[in-house]
Amino acid sequence: MVSNNRSNSLSVVAYTLQRLADLGIDRVFGVPGDYSFPINDAVEENSQLTWVASANELNAAYAADGYARRRGAAILATTYGVGELSAINGVMGSLAEKLPVFHLVGAPSLRIVKQGLVAHHSLGDGVFGNFEPISAAACCVSARLSPENVVIELERLIDKALEESKPAYLLLPMDLAEMPIQGTPFRGSPIGSIRQRQSDPTELRGALALVTQRINRAQNPVVIATRTLVRFGLRDLFEKFLEQTGLTYATAPMDRGVLTESHPAFLGVYSGEMSQPSELQQLIKNADLVLDIGGLITEDLNTGIWTDDVDPSKIINLRIDWVQSLTAVFTSVALQDMLEGLIEWHKDKDTAYPWHGKRLIQPLAPMKINAEGIEAMGSAHFYPLLQRFLRAGDVLVLEAGTCMLKIGPMKLPDGVDMENQTLWSSIGWATPAALGVALAETDRRVVLLSGDGAHQLTAQEIGVMGRHDINPVIIILNNGVYGVENMLSNRSHDYNILADWNYSELPNVMGCKNWWCGKASTVAELENAFTCISNHSGAAYLEVIIPAEESQPLPQELINRLQKQHTPANP
Repeated sequence: MVSNNRSNSLSVVAYTLQRLADLGIDRVFGVPGDYSFPINDAVEENSQLTWVASANELNAAYAADGYARRRGAAILATTYGVGELSAINGVMGSLAEKLPVFHLVGAPSLRIVKQGLVAHHSLGDGVFGNFEPISAAACCVSARLSPENVVIELERLIDKALEESKPAYLLLPMDLAEMPIQGTPFRGSPIGSIRQRQSDPTELRGALALVTQRINRAQNPVVIATRTLVRFGLRDLFEKFLEQTGLTYATAPMDRGVLTESHPAFLGVYSGEMSQPSELQQLIKNADLVLDIGGLITEDLNTGIWTDDVDPSKIINLRIDWVQSLTAVFTSVALQDMLEGLIEWHKDKDTAYPWHGKRLIQPLAPMKINAEGIEAMGSAHFYPLLQRFLRAGDVLVLEAGTCMLKIGPMKLPDGVDMENQTLWSSIGWATPAALGVALAETDRRVVLLSGDGAHQLTAQEIGVMGRHDINPVIIILNNGVYGVENMLSNRSHDYNILADWNYSELPNVMGCKNWWCGKASTVAELENAFTCISNHSGAAYLEVIIPAEESQPLPQELINRLQKQHTPANP
């Protein structure tokens, strides 16, 4: 980072926002509040930033999460107490999913705090600061900013958030926020232009020696690629690694879209007994070397209800800053250096791995469309037609729930990326996240796929989409129930029944202009709807009627296995 001669008349909050804008962020998601007015005002005064007023703080946090996935970082702004606590679930999701969201919170002035006055958004006891540890717990780094510390503290916050790819908590008391900074300000560089991690040379040599030795001995190695490669800007380097080594790779459900699924090295989606294609599970189980690049998250729905049973002795984990093979652990080893070292090592070797020769299994194939137009809609019809509808450049934002499970066999068309929240799985995330994704990449079409239950939690953001004139395609699967809860509870319950909304009328009610809106309950109606949407120049909202009984996408034995982990053993 290089200091410059920015005027020291910059206020604490103006400097904070400008320093974050230097990273390449151009939106601020949030809900205004009187304690955060200095933040809100400073956003309006900064020509590089645009305020995005969400319907509530939780939605704002979800939208910032979606934005950070595409831009590398995001800004969320809320007010003290009620605002920051309303946002905390969304910020915690960004922590779980490794996304640097800078959470700016406006706090009461020191004038109020020093007098111990009873103020709104407090517990009425004249005590302040009791929410700080709660909000900070959702972040990897935190600070209370002041004129004296803002220049140094902001560098610490930014470095740590980007190094860990996790949220940061920035508290700005109202009066301090508007005071001029002290010290020489910095001008930063956009995300990706400054390297965040350096390797210890000795540790790096040891890790490379281990991995290259294991690759040399391997007869049928395979790679599992994770979203970590995307989070840290290593997608292109990973593709170069595949080109050089000839290794094949799979992803878990939460990591789909690391590269285009039409890449010749792509095998399919690995998820234990739920792997697609099904032969993939045996291929990985039989591999004599599994390179886990980035760190596979062994969460239940990401591993076929914990049916991933690869021998640990066959696995080498290449994490973002360390390498492990059983008890051999190398620390301070940057993943970027490992990939570059493996590429360099392999330059003079003859490649004899699968995608440069005979494939060990057939890769994930496009789903076939077998349906009559008059047939009622079902998953067997919907997902092949969705696959055909998607086009190169689309970003598919997928809600947690049954659609996340049923999409497993669907191969993403060439050039289609996907975002999902498999680990945190906070239902309702996808609708606001789609807003954030669309605002981060305005030149790509965003296709949102959500169940009706999740959509009811956060549907207000449709109005925000209309206000900002973005053009997503929103597809809501309406089966009248919380489908995934119906599946997990293993029978129908009244508590899973939803209010009966007229979904396709929501955009008009929320003030959206020039949106195509419609409903489909048969194959013919869905095909016609997709044709109309493809020919429409604006946003679209499609309600698809599916049977409630389709909310059991897992085999019964896997449902039983999952339930067994939640219930006490029979004495």
